[in-house]
Amino acid sequence: MAESLALFSVLCYIAAFISSLLLTIVSKKIAVRAGLVAHPREDRHHKRIVPMGGGIAIFFTMLILSSIAIIFIKVLVYDGTTSLFGRDFELYIKGFSQRTIELLIILGCGGVLFGLGLWDDFKNLRPFRKLFVQFAAAFTVAYFADVKMEFFIESKLYSSILSSIWIVLIINVFNFLDNMDGASAGIAAIVSLVIFIVATLSQQAFVACFSMMLAGTLTGFLIFNFHPASIFMGDAGSLVVGYFIGVLTLKTTYYQEAEDIRWYIVLMPLVILAIPLYDFISVTALRLHQKKSPFVGDTQHFSHRLKRRGLNEVQTVLMLYLATITTGLGAVVLKESTWPYGVLVFIQTVMVLAIIAVLESTGNNEKKHTNQ
Repeated sequence: MAESLALFSVLCYIAAFISSLLLTIVSKKIAVRAGLVAHPREDRHHKRIVPMGGGIAIFFTMLILSSIAIIFIKVLVYDGTTSLFGRDFELYIKGFSQRTIELLIILGCGGVLFGLGLWDDFKNLRPFRKLFVQFAAAFTVAYFADVKMEFFIESKLYSSILSSIWIVLIINVFNFLDNMDGASAGIAAIVSLVIFIVATLSQQAFVACFSMMLAGTLTGFLIFNFHPASIFMGDAGSLVVGYFIGVLTLKTTYYQEAEDIRWYIVLMPLVILAIPLYDFISVTALRLHQKKSPFVGDTQHFSHRLKRRGLNEVQTVLMLYLATITTGLGAVVLKESTWPYGVLVFIQTVMVLAIIAVLESTGNNEKKHTNQ
C-alpha cells in the first residue's frame, strides 16, 4: 500500500513541478508589466531590480492542480470506476473524496493570504494589520477544516486557537526566511519532502500527496529563484508557503491515543522545522535586544550571519539546506523510534542548534578581539 501511495504522490510532484515551471515564466512577465518588482534596499541582499511574481505561480499551481484533483476524484467516485485501478487506489480516492470540503477551506484561506501578501507587495502594509488577517485565516482553517492539535486538548475552540497561533508562527517563519535567493523556497521544499515521508509511513494519503504537490511547486519555482534569482516569491508567496507548511504539520498524524507511551512524537514538527525556527527566534531576539521592531527587515538573519563569516550566497543557502535535511532525517527517525530513542533524537536536534549558536558566538568574539 505504501508503494502505491508513493507512486501516486510522485505523479503529483511531477505535475506540480511542470505546472510551476511554466506558471513562473508567465508570472515573471506579469510582474514586470504590473510593476510588481523588488528594488535594491539596505535591508535586502539583492543589488538589482527583480520581479516579485513568484507567489502568483506558487499559489495558482496549488489551486489549479487541487481543483483538477477534486474534479477528477468526484468524477471517479460518481462513476464508480475507482475499483478499476486497484484496491489501494480506490481507498485513496474515497479518502480524498471525503476531504473535499476540508481541501476547499484550506485553499480558500490560502487565497485570502495570497491576496494579503500581494497587497503587501504593492502597498507595504503595517505588520499588525497583516497579523490580524493571518490569525483570521488560520483560525478559520483550524476550526472549520479540522486542521488543529488534538493530542492533549479536548475543547475544539481552545485547540483551534492554539493551532491558529502555530500556523501564524510558521507563516512568519517562512516570511522571515525569504531573505536570500532560494532560501525560503528550498527549505520549504525539503520540509515538504520530510512531511511526505512521515505521512507515507503513516499511510496518510491526503497529506502525502498534498505535501508532494507543494514540493513540486516549490522546486519548479526554485529553478528561477536560486542564485542569481530572476524572480522572487514576495509576501504573496512566502505567506502562502508558510501557511501550507503550517497546515501540513498539523494534518500529519503524530500521536495515537492507543500509543500514549509515544507522546514524544508530537515533538516532530519542532524537529522538522528546527532550522527555520532557529532563524526566526534568533533574529527576533537580536532585534528585540537592539530595541528594534521584530517586523522591521534587516540583514541579521542566520543566512546573513553565515555569509559574513566568509561563505558566498550559494554556499550559505546550501548550508541551510544541509542543516534542514539533517534535522529532517532526525524527524523521520523519531517517527519510527521507541522510547528512549525518540526523545534522544529530539535532544540531538536541540544540541545541533546549540552547537550552531556557540559557533556563531565564537565568531563574534574573534571579531571583537581582532578589532581590539
